[in-house]
Amino acid sequence: MALSKLAANSFDLTDNYALTGTVTGVVSTQKLFLIKNIDASSDSTISFVDGASSVVLDNTYKTYLFRFINIHPANDGIEFLFNFSTDGGSSYNVTKTSSAFNAQHAEADGGTALGYQTTQDLAQSTSYENFSNNWGNDNDQSGVAYLWLFNPSSTTYVKHYITESHNYAHIDYAWHWFNAGYGNTTSAIDAVQFKFNTGNIDAGRIALYGIK
Repeated sequence: MALSKLAANSFDLTDNYALTGTVTGVVSTQKLFLIKNIDASSDSTISFVDGASSVVLDNTYKTYLFRFINIHPANDGIEFLFNFSTDGGSSYNVTKTSSAFNAQHAEADGGTALGYQTTQDLAQSTSYENFSNNWGNDNDQSGVAYLWLFNPSSTTYVKHYITESHNYAHIDYAWHWFNAGYGNTTSAIDAVQFKFNTGNIDAGRIALYGIK
């Protein structure tokens, strides 16, 4: 549903226009477009593949935003991951280099930390990238996140990405992670896959937006 123009001094990520649109028939003045929602239901992986199931991951947009809402794992104390594909999802193995740091605070106020995470970064690795670790699977535990992917259809430049996530850690911590890097490929990225390192994505929504 198209929304009215925001106040001139308000948050203007989309050139002062509404932040959401419909899958079809979006008002042309909008800058941020909802492409696809996928709701998890005990899925081992969730993939967004260009051209499949109304997914767009091409030069239609210069920036893509994935939004993760109440992602709940089946297993406890695990890592939420993603990887890119350049062959339409046949393989997810793009070489990546990244950096990572996190802030944490115990629910019981017994511990805090802020620091670089050398075990969570990548150096020319085809492994899955990590949003964060220690996701809890108690009934009230879940996590939220953003993934920004910039100009994935470029055949000139590497593919930059930025993530931010927060989860209710299985050790009863507020667990806030920041990760950024680049896919070291000049091939177009045309698919993105998400999963936990063990077990299924029990529940939650992943929404894909395009930004012009």
